[in-house]
Amino acid sequence: MAAKKHPVRTMAATKHPAVLTTRALNRATLDRQLLLRRSTMSAKDAVAHLVGLQAQNTKPPYFQLHARLAEFDPRELSGLMESREVVRIVTLRSTLHTHTADDALTLRPLVQAARDRELKAFRHGLAGVDLARLAAVSRELVEERPRPVKELREELLARWPEADPLALTVAARCLLPLVQVTPRGLWERSGQVALTTAEHWLGRPSEPVPAPDATVLRYLNAFGPASVKDMQRWAGLTRLREVFDRLRPELRTFRDENGTELFDLPDAPRPDPDTPAPPRFLPEFDNVLLGHDDRSRVIAEVNRGRNGVGNQSYGTVLVDGFFEAIWRVVRDGDVAILTVQPLRTLRRDERDGITEEGERMLSVMTDATSYDVRFGTFLDFGE
Repeated sequence: MAAKKHPVRTMAATKHPAVLTTRALNRATLDRQLLLRRSTMSAKDAVAHLVGLQAQNTKPPYFQLHARLAEFDPRELSGLMESREVVRIVTLRSTLHTHTADDALTLRPLVQAARDRELKAFRHGLAGVDLARLAAVSRELVEERPRPVKELREELLARWPEADPLALTVAARCLLPLVQVTPRGLWERSGQVALTTAEHWLGRPSEPVPAPDATVLRYLNAFGPASVKDMQRWAGLTRLREVFDRLRPELRTFRDENGTELFDLPDAPRPDPDTPAPPRFLPEFDNVLLGHDDRSRVIAEVNRGRNGVGNQSYGTVLVDGFFEAIWRVVRDGDVAILTVQPLRTLRRDERDGITEEGERMLSVMTDATSYDVRFGTFLDFGE
């Protein structure tokens, strides 16, 4: 009788995925985020590489790029906004982001399902409102000329007087890809929020809803290695497991120290965990702090929620790659005073590095003639 044949088990089939420590994940993420060393890429290329900059407030995108680019001039990003090469639009996590024009026209359709879920939360305030007509009326209004939010609300309320005013404007934002037009968001200039559609502002139609595969790969390029839940939290989307499984043959897999499966691009950088990480000043709501479901790769459990109190948030300082301090700047005449509040005792060399990086930030991001970097307490956590 012929011997029974058994399937050959290759080394690739039998070995377990490598485990990446928290510090290894930290260094890999910092490298993808251009925070391990400053990049020479342009502001526009950086916005594209990072798949957008969170932008609830007008100044954070500028500070995000200063922390990442070697020769950043805030006027570069401001000029891109004026020329309509980048725009402010609600996309990921139902949050305002600064995106390239191309991404505004593709990412917004991709996350439309999340906007539809958001709209359902306001359905009681929209009883009797024909949403298709609301979308058509809103488009006509904002494409006639950019409309301030208050004016758009009043125009819609005149047509649906029984509806909830807030629900009407939320519905318009969910149904249409509305951008905030300039001068809102320009460097050292700004203005009230005025809205029009992305298609009207950019002079071209939105793209059809794309398959999420390319965005998964871009996310991993900027935030990986990462889990399915990490990307779902970053994007505000659900049911991405099948997309990752479809892409699995093209990806490498790892495990974190808790056993969670992580995906990554095969040739993406994963630096030595002991690679030095210089201090960096990040604004409130930087995406490196918000881009994962498990944020321990940047924020230790003891420091979760310690970048602000209530609705007031402050900038964060990365020390050795991790969130270890908060910061704020106030002006006293021509002097910019930067106060850094450490969340742990800092070594002398760490304080020196923070001071040097702080002075660099103030020299680029303020018009002050002198700078004062201080270590002190300005926020009481009530502990």
